[in-house]
Order: sequence, then C-alpha cells, then structure tokens
Amino acid sequence: MLREIRERVSDANIYRVYAITLALGVAYGLAIAVLAVYLDQRGFGEIAIGKLAGFFAGGLVSFSLPLGALIRRFSAKKTLAAALFGYAVTISVFPLLSSFAAIAAVRFVDGACSVGVWVSSETILLTRAKREHKAYVTSLYAIAIAIGYVLGPLAARLATALMPLAYTFEVSGVIALLTSAYTALRLEHDSDATREPSTHASRTALAPARSTTGEILWRIKTSCFATFCYGYFQASVVLFLPLFLMKSKGISKEQTILIPAFFAAGMLLFSNYAGRLGDRRGHLAVMRVLGSIGLSMILAFVFLDSYSWMCAAVFVAGASLASISPVSLALQGVISPEHGRATSLYNSFYAVGILLGPLVSSQIFEARGGAAMLFHLAALWVGFVLFSIVFYKDDPAVQRLRGAPKADPPASEADALNG
Repeated sequence: MLREIRERVSDANIYRVYAITLALGVAYGLAIAVLAVYLDQRGFGEIAIGKLAGFFAGGLVSFSLPLGALIRRFSAKKTLAAALFGYAVTISVFPLLSSFAAIAAVRFVDGACSVGVWVSSETILLTRAKREHKAYVTSLYAIAIAIGYVLGPLAARLATALMPLAYTFEVSGVIALLTSAYTALRLEHDSDATREPSTHASRTALAPARSTTGEILWRIKTSCFATFCYGYFQASVVLFLPLFLMKSKGISKEQTILIPAFFAAGMLLFSNYAGRLGDRRGHLAVMRVLGSIGLSMILAFVFLDSYSWMCAAVFVAGASLASISPVSLALQGVISPEHGRATSLYNSFYAVGILLGPLVSSQIFEARGGAAMLFHLAALWVGFVLFSIVFYKDDPAVQRLRGAPKADPPASEADALNG
C-alpha cells in the first residue's frame, strides 16, 4: 500500500497538504461534533440554528468565487496559511459570544476562512497531481479529512467529559493555529502554475486562451451539481440529525456525538477504493452508483430504531455519499486545466448547498419533523443520479472506454502554461 502511494504521489508538498488537512480535520471534527448540542443548550431552536448555518454558508458563497483571483495574486500557500489563521481566531472567539448577531458575524467569517482553506488546498493538489492519478490523490485527501473527522468527535467526547462544552472550541482553535504556522514554515512556494506571471509580456507568452467562466461552468457542471448536493446534505445532517435522534429516536446526547465518526469512518475506508475505480472506470459512473447507494441509506434511516443499525446506515452513507466528494473533485480536475478558477467555481456550488441546506431543512424539520427532512434529502440525491445519466458524456472516460480517444486537456495548470 505504501509503495503504491509513493509510486503515484511523488511530490512532497502533496504529503504536507495531507498533514495540514488531517490536523484541520481534527479541529473541524471537534467543533462540528458539539456545535448543534452547544447551540441547543444556549437556547437556540431549529430555525435559529438553521439561520446561523446560513451565515456560515454566506461566508462560503461570498468568498468562493474571488478566491481564484486571490490565489493567482498571492499564491495558494499564502492564502491557505491566512485562511487557517482566520479560522483559528473565529472558532476561539465563538464560545465567548452570546447574542445572535455576534455569533452570526463570527460564523460568516468562519465560512469565508473555511472556503479559503478548501480552495487553496485543492488547487495545490490538482495542480501538482498527475492527470492519471488525480482521483487517487484527491481520495487520499478525503481520507486525511475523514481521519480527522473520526478523531475529532472521539476527542470531543473525551473533552466534554473533562471540561465545559465551550472549551472544545478553544482546543479546535489551538490546533488550527499550529496548522497555520506549519503551512507558513513547511509548505513550499507555489509553482508558476498557481501564480499570475509577473508581467503582461510573460502572461501573453505563457498563458493559453482563457476560457470564460460560463465555459468552465458548463464543462464541470456534473461535478458542481454533485458537490452542491453533498454540501446541502452534509450541512443539513450535521445540524439536524443529532436533534432528530434525540427528539424522535430517544438517543442520548453522548451517543449522538459519535454519529459523525461513523460517517467519517465509512468515507475513510472506502474513498480510496472509489478514487481508484473512478480513475479506471470513469468518475461520473462511479459517482452515480455511490449516489444510488447513499440515497437508499437515507431512506432506510427513517425506519430504523436500533442505535447499532443507525450507526451501520450512517457508515454506509459515509462510504457512498462522502466518497462522491473526492471523485467529483478529480472529475473537474480532469475536465478543466484551469484548476484555480474551476476549483473556485466548484466550491461555490458546495457553498450554495451549505447555505440552502440548513435553511430549507430547518423549515421542513419544524413543520413536518425529522423524517420528512430525510425524505427530501433522499429526493435531492435522486435528482443528482438522474442528472448524471442525462449528462453522462461529460466524463472523458466515456470516450476512452468506448475505444474512441478524445484529446485530453493538459494534466495541470503547469502544463497549460507551458503550452
């Protein structure tokens, strides 16, 4: 296994991004595991929690599109280090606030910093990864996230047993601060692939004709729809599944804290296999199968009463739906050589999903209950599966597997800039 990884991933900076992602995953996992419970204890209802999530997503949406230009101007490394520092500050300040307006403002900045981390990290990975191993590289990235998301909730349960709930956010902030320092000191400077050339003459000499935003968007539309669905789903279940379990299923708070760990464990164990399948058999075809399995788990969850079976369903949902994320990222990396702009667009759809998911889900939860909320999430994934069937030719692997090779885009922005 280690030999295979070394053969497919030779750039040391990719491993450093994995280490950064793992540490940040722990920080995120700590905060996410207790967020809904903490807000519930502070007297915020489902609608208020949904609105606060909306401010977080508003930060994501507002900063996702400008990040492509920021990365070209300042480099992905500097953007990543600054975003990590910003997250460390905002998550540390969060438990010190009491008013809805103050918490909403901090959640907005939290969202802006988070999308900065994602776009910067993914731009570095897609730029440095070889074309034939992009899904493999992004699946290892997903594994690093998943390990962090497994360790985070476990650490949160230990932390809540030893200290007040609010201190968990401070621990998350310290981890993010150390990760920011590591990024600044250890990550190498970006190649010219992620930076604007210094002069107009060099830009003219090196840069190919740039695609319009609309052209890039149409090219990567299936990846964008996939990440929209995942953002919508993830943001909704993180906030409202624990409340559904406690209020409708009679599950204790201590048990609900562990639920995200089972979801992340499924992603951890299966995402690399899904990535290899995507590289070999076609990314979009694999995403379609994963979406079908995941939506069936959502439907089954409504009717489960046993905590053990619930954990099993969440595990399978993580193995399927969470594994779509790295495969869809790899698909857009293969389709579009302009990784900075494409990744920025891709994450903007993820951000819109995170924005809309809690707002709509909170209304359904309040009016119809948790079961109706889960049914509408399953319907969303049905829509993605149908979309992926209609636009199945968006995956370049369709031509390859049919024996009709199609001219491939450059393997990376470095290739594009070098002609």
